Amino acid sequence: MYDIILAFITSFALTYLAIPSIIHVAIKKNLMDEPDERRSHKVSTPSLGGIGIFAGMLFSIIMWTPFEYFGDLQYILCAFIIIFLIGAKDDIDPISPSKKFMGQLFAAGILVFRANIRLTSLYGFFGLYEIPYIVSIALSIFTILVIINSFNLIDGINGLSGSIGLLISTVLGTWFYFVDSIELSIVAFALAGALVAFLKYNISPARIFMGDTGSLLLGLVCSILAIKFIELHNELSLSPYTFQSAPAVAIAILILPLFDTLRVFILRLMQGKSPFHPDRKHIHHVLIDLGLSHMQATGLLLMVNLLFIILAVQLQHIGNLLLLITVLAIAFILSLIAGRMAELKKHKA
Repeated sequence: MYDIILAFITSFALTYLAIPSIIHVAIKKNLMDEPDERRSHKVSTPSLGGIGIFAGMLFSIIMWTPFEYFGDLQYILCAFIIIFLIGAKDDIDPISPSKKFMGQLFAAGILVFRANIRLTSLYGFFGLYEIPYIVSIALSIFTILVIINSFNLIDGINGLSGSIGLLISTVLGTWFYFVDSIELSIVAFALAGALVAFLKYNISPARIFMGDTGSLLLGLVCSILAIKFIELHNELSLSPYTFQSAPAVAIAILILPLFDTLRVFILRLMQGKSPFHPDRKHIHHVLIDLGLSHMQATGLLLMVNLLFIILAVQLQHIGNLLLLITVLAIAFILSLIAGRMAELKKHKA
């Protein structure tokens, strides 16, 4: 327990102390995120906050993870470094999407093949349980890539990615502590500590953004925590802390980034555009168009995500497929209502 608390405090302190220097250097070297018609900010803002998050989290994990728990953590740290380098390069000197994707694929491969972070079953979805090794590898890499990029896509307004990441890492980190997975709990709370410090500088008016360095790293950590959350249920059948319908509960925990990504991809395809075509169709853009401030939209989306987690825990007994359908149906209805309200407001204006 003390290691986990110390990991949180250490990560918070390092990130909190590092970010002012990062802001100073970014302004001095003109490493800024410039406003345009797609972005929600109005002034040039440094976008290297992810460097502070990475430094605080990495130091804290190495410092406080007991050696006997280290296990495959060395491979996880290697994946962190790969993602950090990709994100930092893209924030300083933008790289092509294909190169960014190859780097993400490399990091995901390290996690799947070396750290053995992979999904081994469909857990009763469509009546299927154990899956072949090759299918397991493909599904796991796909899952990691989707979660990484979903956090990258929701990082569009002040405080949103950091707040959602803080919620997810705190919820999963607490669960890992209760099931004695100390090393994963330390990873989760090291991230949480760094995010609390970062949010001090990211709430409106934001002094710094996390950039791709932060959002890609945040997505990577959450993908690891989500997959391990699902997989550990295979070993904890007698534990009082297990959940029925663990995969659907995991999706509910990550509902905002996952559903928003699915939503904008479908909308873009329906309009004949590439799913990766940038626009202002994200749910946070809809809320901003409704007249909410950045922090009001962030607070609302954070509460909605929390309510989905509570709902999934309460309905875990209904089974994976039915719980997933329920969660997605409610998310669809809520987003439809918000979208319709934004359209009405636009027409009235």
